[in-house]
Amino acid sequence: MTAPDFGRTAGDYAKHRAGFPPRFFDELRSRGTGVAGQRVLDLGTGTGTVARGLALGGAEVTGLDPSEPLLEQARELDRQAEVSITYVVATAEETGLPGGSFDVITAGQCWHWFDRPRAASEVMRLLKPGGWLVIAHFDWIPLPGNVVQATEELIRQHNPDWKLGGGNGIHARWLEDAAVAGFRDLETFSFDLDVPYSHEAWRGRIRASAGVAASLAPAAVEAFDRDLAALLTPRFPDDPLAVLHRTWALACRKAD
Repeated sequence: MTAPDFGRTAGDYAKHRAGFPPRFFDELRSRGTGVAGQRVLDLGTGTGTVARGLALGGAEVTGLDPSEPLLEQARELDRQAEVSITYVVATAEETGLPGGSFDVITAGQCWHWFDRPRAASEVMRLLKPGGWLVIAHFDWIPLPGNVVQATEELIRQHNPDWKLGGGNGIHARWLEDAAVAGFRDLETFSFDLDVPYSHEAWRGRIRASAGVAASLAPAAVEAFDRDLAALLTPRFPDDPLAVLHRTWALACRKAD
């Protein structure tokens, strides 16, 4: 599967993708990361869901992403939230930012898209001594018979190249990435919750996924969306749906 272009689905991405829940930011702050006054860089910020949550808690946040269309959506969401974030168009591997500048660097729902060794090296360069790296995910969870499993099956029918389904929301490989790069004090946490999605919002959420509008042609996206609408009404009539998600995060530290 080639790298998706989420800029092609920026509108749906901003409107329909649920951001990290409040408990995620509470968990970070309880560990002394992302607290008021810290300088934070959010890699792969997209529409700014992690950046905005940290900025609302008082951190001084820079969001970085290679997609200007996503950053345009982030700025509009920031205006609505009455929060100020600095945005930079760049990649996680070559940020162009000065070294030793940040107390915390976050990567929400994006580490798997990076050249991970290069990104880890760049993070190490950018962090202050003792600074924290947080790699986090907020994943839907497929279980037998649930709406996520049925939706993933439909994505594979329309896009056989899509290989990201079937996950359990736990990303153990990222611990190896961090350890190899020289980070220490590795710690993980996770928790589950149901996210309410109307049928319309779930369709928008799936259009904004890597396997649909970020990689398929517009006509193929329309065909998929029609099939998903036809699937939801008879098989999953509850509206809103309760869609199981798992939050998982790794926090680790650069040596003092």
